[in-house]
Amino acid sequence: MNLPDEETLDRMETLLSVASDSTRLKILYCLIGQEKNVSQLVEEVGASQSLISHQLQVLRKAHLVSTRKDGTKVFYLLADDHVSSLLSVVYAHATEAK
Repeated sequence: MNLPDEETLDRMETLLSVASDSTRLKILYCLIGQEKNVSQLVEEVGASQSLISHQLQVLRKAHLVSTRKDGTKVFYLLADDHVSSLLSVVYAHATEAK
């Protein structure tokens, strides 16, 4: 396997860095297979509305989540199947290391 170029390595580093926060991981897990609004994520993750909103902003900037607006409500969903695949691989590796 060839070493990726520096630009790609930088993007990979940013992606892994963004995903390395437990609150952001919880949010991503809550969005597997379904979209949710901030209120639903606050309830499921057990964090404040301001923290969830901030973390969603970080996840959007990293292109890990996207949004859909329905009237005045904004729904968040995983950006694509790669995000759930990434979570699955990381989970499998973390649980096999026990």
